[in-house]
Amino acid sequence: MSTIQTLLTDHIDIWTAADTAKKSGRGRSSGNAGSVYGIKKLRELILELAVRGKLVPQEPNDEPASDLLKRIQAEKAKLIAEGKIKKAKPLSPIAEEEKPFELPDGWEWVRLGEVCSYIQRGKGPAYVNNSDFFVISQKCVRWAGLDLSQARFIDPESLNKYEAIRLLCEGDILWNSTGTGTIGRACLVPPLDKQKILVADSHVTVVRPIGFWSIFLWRWIQSPSVQSQIEGVASGTTNQIELNTSTVISHPFPLPPLAEQHRIVAKVDELMALCDQLETQHSNAAEAHEKLVSHLLGTLTQSQSAEDFSANWQRIAAHFDTLFTTETSIDALKQTLLQLAVMGKLVRQDPNDEPASELLKRYDISSSASFVAGWSKVSLGALGDIYGGATPSKAKPEYWVGNIPWISPKDMKRLYINDAEDNVSEGAICETTLKLIPVGSLLMVVRGMILAHSFPVALTTSEVTINQDMKALVVPGEIKEYMLLYMRAMKSSFVALVDRSSHGTCKLISKKLWTFMVECPPLAEQHRIVAKVDELMAICDQLKFRITEANQLQQKLADVVVERAIS
Repeated sequence: MSTIQTLLTDHIDIWTAADTAKKSGRGRSSGNAGSVYGIKKLRELILELAVRGKLVPQEPNDEPASDLLKRIQAEKAKLIAEGKIKKAKPLSPIAEEEKPFELPDGWEWVRLGEVCSYIQRGKGPAYVNNSDFFVISQKCVRWAGLDLSQARFIDPESLNKYEAIRLLCEGDILWNSTGTGTIGRACLVPPLDKQKILVADSHVTVVRPIGFWSIFLWRWIQSPSVQSQIEGVASGTTNQIELNTSTVISHPFPLPPLAEQHRIVAKVDELMALCDQLETQHSNAAEAHEKLVSHLLGTLTQSQSAEDFSANWQRIAAHFDTLFTTETSIDALKQTLLQLAVMGKLVRQDPNDEPASELLKRYDISSSASFVAGWSKVSLGALGDIYGGATPSKAKPEYWVGNIPWISPKDMKRLYINDAEDNVSEGAICETTLKLIPVGSLLMVVRGMILAHSFPVALTTSEVTINQDMKALVVPGEIKEYMLLYMRAMKSSFVALVDRSSHGTCKLISKKLWTFMVECPPLAEQHRIVAKVDELMAICDQLKFRITEANQLQQKLADVVVERAIS
């Protein structure tokens, strides 16, 4: 007990600082996609110590698990004699190599089939739209508990085909048994109203302990010792791996004395509550930090004068080291720098620069005066030729064996593009509506659910083709780098134009897109803007790299502490 308390207090910086953006697929759910890696590892440590008998002290006066096992066997024999359960085939003794760790005195390794009265997958029911009888599917089985809001309903008339033993009881463990990413998740059946009838479908295994605490078995299933092995002991294809009933029945399980089970469960609950508190504190602090950064960066883009901007920037610069300490805050800083750049607030204006209007005249592009001296307003579509995309027939494989990149939204993860996951042949271009997009063209996604929150843009560095969810704009070569920067800066403005009522997807209506007004600086100023943004983005990337390194170090420290505590 003192060991885990020390781990909680002496290493609090490790548990709360090791942050990651990934959510654990298994273990206790935090309900927070940005969950803290350190606290996740702490939860795993608590569970692992618990199931190894290292979380609470052993009491020499506890009845040993061997006596408990005898009572369980006697109870099973009684149920068999009464015809309530069927006699199962004898299970083989547990070999030494099957035991993942050494147990404390008074504990016993058993197979689950020895200490459960029923282990069986559910079966496919006759569904109806509504009834008083619930069918439990994998969606219902959550680490946080049984979620009946996800349940479907069984035809009451079909219930007479179910043996009584198949009806779920309080204390049953429901163990998801199929599918990558879902397999292995488990929960307990809570106390039920007498009228409430639940059955499991064929993707859930029902495990009914006899004579010992179900919640301890659930904690064992939840522990890294079991969860890290789940997919290894499953069988089947990658798309549909299965935890066979025979595997569950023969699964080795560490059985503690009954009194110690109660002490372990109480201590795990206590420590998990502390983890919840740590997680809440971290979540609240992270949310407050994000709001503060957002507010302060907002003052920059809302500055009304150069003096106002300078004062706002000084406030931020004075606290730079404490404000920009997360990847999210640095991404927000990057986006703000882009916005400042296209507002004319990032570099100085030079009255000797040739006005943008003269630059645009050379390309026969009409424009109007902007809010910044020397700048011009021009519609996006007026800046160059517009290309659409297409998908060559999949029935003609010869169209898909070439070396010409065929860009689709899935390829739009970089700012500069010269290749794609799929390529097409010259025949596809000659025989279909597909067109070659010139080097230096702006590519943008105009249809797809990604437009609900983002607006991917890129610049081509070789000739490519595009699919029908994309558009290309061939801008003058002199301004292509600035236009790429501009489109990135105005991401939120383009997202605001998206039509979300287009048959279940998102779409940028061409008229709205091409009439969008672009603020165009003098060419010399464009060059200064692009150079300054490149310089500042490099600094931001260095900051983000340091944060990533620090997080990785914290994660390694958390892993080491856990490993040493268990060993």
